[in-house]
Amino acid sequence: MRRITGKTKDETLIELQSATDSQITDDSSGNGVNSSSERAPLPGNSETDKLHTSRDTVFFRDGVRRIDFVLSYVDDKDGEKKQERRREFEANLEKAGLELETEDKSDSKDQKTYFLKIHAPWDVLATYADVLKVKVPFKESDVPHGQDVPLEWLSQPFRLPDHIMHPQPDFFTYPFDKNKMDFFLINDKDTFFPPSTRNRIVFYILARCPYFKEDRKDKDKTGIKRLLSNGTYTTAFPLHDCRYWKRARNAECESERFNLYKHWARFLCFYKEQPLNLIRKYYGEKIGIYFAWLGFYTEMLFFAAVMGFICFTYGLLSYDDNISSKEICNADVGGSIVMCPLCDKKCPFWKLNSTCLSSWQSHLFDNEGTVFFAIFMGIWVTLFLEFWKRRQARLEYEWDLVDFEEEQQQLQIRPEFEIRCTNRRLNRITQEMEPYLPITSKCARFCLSGATVLFWISLIVACIIGVIAYRLAVHAAFASIIKDPMRKIQLVGRFITPQLATSVTASCINFVIIMILNFFYERVAIWITDMEIPKTHLEYENRLTMKMFLFQFVNYYSSCFYVAFFKGKFVGYPGEYSYMFGKITKLRNEECDPGGCLIELTTQLVIVMAGKQLWGNIQEALLPLIRNWWSSRKGRHNPENHYSRWEQDHVLQNFSQLGLFYEYLEMVVQFGFITLFVASFPLAPLLALFNNILEIRVDAWKFTTQFRRPVASKARNIGAWQEILNAVAILSVVTNAFIMAFTSDMIPRMVYLYAYSKKASMSGYINNSLSIYNISQIPKDNMPEDDWFDNSTTTCRYRDYRYPPGHQKEYTHTMQFWHILAAKMAFIIIMEHVVFVVKFFVAWMIPDIPSDVKARFKRERYLIQEYLHNYEVEKLKLQLSASFITEPQSEMSLMTPDKHEVLSECL
Repeated sequence: MRRITGKTKDETLIELQSATDSQITDDSSGNGVNSSSERAPLPGNSETDKLHTSRDTVFFRDGVRRIDFVLSYVDDKDGEKKQERRREFEANLEKAGLELETEDKSDSKDQKTYFLKIHAPWDVLATYADVLKVKVPFKESDVPHGQDVPLEWLSQPFRLPDHIMHPQPDFFTYPFDKNKMDFFLINDKDTFFPPSTRNRIVFYILARCPYFKEDRKDKDKTGIKRLLSNGTYTTAFPLHDCRYWKRARNAECESERFNLYKHWARFLCFYKEQPLNLIRKYYGEKIGIYFAWLGFYTEMLFFAAVMGFICFTYGLLSYDDNISSKEICNADVGGSIVMCPLCDKKCPFWKLNSTCLSSWQSHLFDNEGTVFFAIFMGIWVTLFLEFWKRRQARLEYEWDLVDFEEEQQQLQIRPEFEIRCTNRRLNRITQEMEPYLPITSKCARFCLSGATVLFWISLIVACIIGVIAYRLAVHAAFASIIKDPMRKIQLVGRFITPQLATSVTASCINFVIIMILNFFYERVAIWITDMEIPKTHLEYENRLTMKMFLFQFVNYYSSCFYVAFFKGKFVGYPGEYSYMFGKITKLRNEECDPGGCLIELTTQLVIVMAGKQLWGNIQEALLPLIRNWWSSRKGRHNPENHYSRWEQDHVLQNFSQLGLFYEYLEMVVQFGFITLFVASFPLAPLLALFNNILEIRVDAWKFTTQFRRPVASKARNIGAWQEILNAVAILSVVTNAFIMAFTSDMIPRMVYLYAYSKKASMSGYINNSLSIYNISQIPKDNMPEDDWFDNSTTTCRYRDYRYPPGHQKEYTHTMQFWHILAAKMAFIIIMEHVVFVVKFFVAWMIPDIPSDVKARFKRERYLIQEYLHNYEVEKLKLQLSASFITEPQSEMSLMTPDKHEVLSECL
């Protein structure tokens, strides 16, 4: 094999010349397929050209062989062992057919790092493309993409140039077969396999190449991942094809990174469609499917955002028709109603009209339109998931993933499993000895892992209880600071009630706790997943996904569940209040505002959701932007012939195998916010839409400018996240039904309007929804310290449906309470059944695979069979013709009729 190392100028020129002669000799004995290496003149004919060749290139020093992968390493204290490993590993790579070229540390900018450049020649690519069943073109597609869309000109501003959207023609494809090379459309060997396929093949070889000597038995020493983990090599990555801000100088280089940055990664392109085919061609199908899903999710959010905005607008327009709020703000109604204290000792009696502003705010989100929006969102979720299945099926066909089985790629044993599992047993399928984890060790690890997860979930619950205790304790403090309107309060008291102040501060504290717990648990989840020692990468990712999402679900949503379903539901009534952990704690359970708890749920949702998105964007965009500005300035001041392409990529961040995991997790948590609690905040989809428009471009910018080029990998779908989305979609129907029934005041208002109102209007609803209690019967421990109220005031009001003092059933629930409870349960049952029936009907009506995709797939299968048949027939004819020429004339005259008859019968 030809290998170039850091040598003197004369030695390098001599070796280049011999490499040129050798290559010409090899190419002259080829099979007649065109190759650009046959035509391209090799640089280096003069020493001056050689020395001044730009180092910002993706080719070897000969300017012909493409760099498919780069390994880097440094000399350190443990150098001898690592040098031996590298020596054996590189020797085995050469035996596998790869060509290597080393850049000495004296040529690198830091004067410490060696770079090993790897090139896969045609024979290696063809062999492993056959092994991996890489699909390659055999005929240009004759199936039209689709019909002309009416008013297509309206979408022209959002479209990208055709060469960006379709970087290569549409072909019918078939798994590569090295023995049938003339069956495929091979015009140029050097460009037949795109760079993403080349680096995937090289990584496949690197992951399986041993670094032991043949006479040794330690055959578990295999693969680049183990060499990276033990520090033999520091990095391993394929190269970007150019700098992101300008095209490559070499015309043979595709400059796809530049096109992605120009048409996709810049924020000014936020309104443009995504070049999914180019993303897939450059980064591989796994990353392409993520951006396809994120783009489709954002498109569908547009419809939810429009409906949510309409619902919110309805709340604004019906502002003046809100009779309940008018009664609360009316000095003769709300101003004359004295409410019972909201806490013990510190909280005074207060006038109902002090909650005037919060009642108006609550109406914006708690109105008749919210019910229809909640039902709409239940149907929207179904449409989103079903239409995504159709989009996914189309991508599977267009990206040649129909017959792809992820097991072919994902079931590779993890190096960590091989290192830590010293026991061996016979594999019944391969009949080879393989490492395994004993059942006793596996059970012990699972038990410890489960206990750790339960501990952290319990810690979240404990933190939530602590926040609740804070709300109960601080409410009294705010009540004493924010004085009652009857005492000439400060200006701020008119806008901030004790409930609102408590809710906002508690939500902010809860958000800080969420982020802190999330920071630590991410590391704990990785640690316990590593401790379980999953055998394959697929197992590792699925286990980590379940642990992380379970934790994130409890961490992010538990506070919203508390406000929605527990706050104000277990309060009791004056004289018989309920206390958290009993009366000893003196922490009385929270009450809802007379306008309902929905506005507090809205506050909680906005702070947690918006805070998470803001913090995520700061982490993803602002901090890397500063680092990118510095490195870009640093890089642009270096001449291209001094700052090499592999050094530029070496300083970029590594894109780990779990890189997409965190991107999916962020979006799925957001999906939970806009579905589980959307009835409390119809503008949540609008916020998510704005965030996702930014998220797409931030992620694109990171992939294009911040990360090294990841190894291309395949994936048919979004994996375990699909099932999580389905589960969240089903749960969202239940949670929104309960929010509308028990958190919103819609059901009590409807019951009053249609069953108890004498004028068929909402007039009198506030007075009807408040029960009466005799102040003289309030225990001393519940009375305020400041006895300010007028002696003529003998009763106070509280939010409940109970009989008044003096009644035969005083302070017990009225029939209206039971009527409202029955109406709530009926609403939940009806809403759930209606939405679920529509969901399943829509899912049944919409086929998972579009009809045109089915037709194209069948057409391709038919053509494959037809072309293979014709190919085999022609091949057989040629073989028979060749045999006829070599046979004696006498035998030929006797056998020819029979052979022709047999051939015709076979065909």
